[in-house]
Amino acid sequence: MKFALIGCGRISPNHIAAAQANELDFIAMCDIDESCMEDKALKFRLGNNVKRYTDYIFMLEEEKPDLVSICTESGKHAAIALECIKRGVNCIIEKPIALSIKDADAIISAAIKEHVKVCACHQNRFNRSVQIIREAIDMNRFGRLFYGTAHVRWCRDHEYYDRASWRGTWEQDGGALMNQCIHNIDLLRWMMGSEIDEVVGMTDRLSHPYIEAEDLGIALIKFKNGSYGIVEGTTDVYPKNLEETLYIFGEKGTVKAGGQSVNVIEEWNFSDMLDDPVAVKERFHENPPSVYGFGHKPLYADMIHAIKQDRQPYVNAVEGKKALELVLAIYKSAATGEIIKFPLKDCATIDFRGRFGK
Repeated sequence: MKFALIGCGRISPNHIAAAQANELDFIAMCDIDESCMEDKALKFRLGNNVKRYTDYIFMLEEEKPDLVSICTESGKHAAIALECIKRGVNCIIEKPIALSIKDADAIISAAIKEHVKVCACHQNRFNRSVQIIREAIDMNRFGRLFYGTAHVRWCRDHEYYDRASWRGTWEQDGGALMNQCIHNIDLLRWMMGSEIDEVVGMTDRLSHPYIEAEDLGIALIKFKNGSYGIVEGTTDVYPKNLEETLYIFGEKGTVKAGGQSVNVIEEWNFSDMLDDPVAVKERFHENPPSVYGFGHKPLYADMIHAIKQDRQPYVNAVEGKKALELVLAIYKSAATGEIIKFPLKDCATIDFRGRFGK
């Protein structure tokens, strides 16, 4: 299966490694900064077999890949994906899938029309710790779900934002919730029943006056199944990343996943006593080298199988839209001071330009 990469920035090594691990035929990569491509080519010993392009449309026309991974700045995800889809190219789109409801809907519709597969890159769904929690949900081990919480307590300094001018902008990124916290927000929505009734949120920019968007976001969520959710996401933690945690509370069970990227089961208690909590915590304890975790490799494997088997990928475009929708709803609630009812329509990050006076 012929594979190409569009965007060779911070997250691209995870995609290259996943493509290689799954033995894809890596034929081309594209970036407007040629030095980024050369850096990755040297690091992964790609040689001249992987062609370099600075124009992704030209690359698509010349190389005709079967699968493309889109790893550019977030604000360009949708436009690039739509160009790929109309050429019949399957896509893995880095999070978020888009920055507006309109663009997410366009991707979903185009993928159906052109009969291609689109995967939203929420790789933490493939964490072994996350998978066993999901299995407990599916087995109804929690009984009635009461509430869940997602916490991302991280640090991003001036140097991080200086390395890429698009970061923290409403047009190309969003803030802490959209960039750093959307993976855990996705997990919370997925675990707690997915369908949302209403959201209320607050956001602020406390310590990053040089960005446009928020560095703190807090929200309360009411799900249609009667459960609740709490989101806390920030890049204000001093002096380094503290934790990313996911809690699930039900009438018959309590679970906590933590670590760098929810890779560690820290609490595991169920009334059915089907397993030993100590053994579960020992077994589901991964130590990834970064907050990106180990999920890219199985996500790629699933996408390859989805294409070959003509089925939807495990995390498809609709799921990508759901995570985006929740973040945008928090933004809208914070900006208007209102409770936001679902589904959310006609909302985009760009709507909040000027929110914090920059």
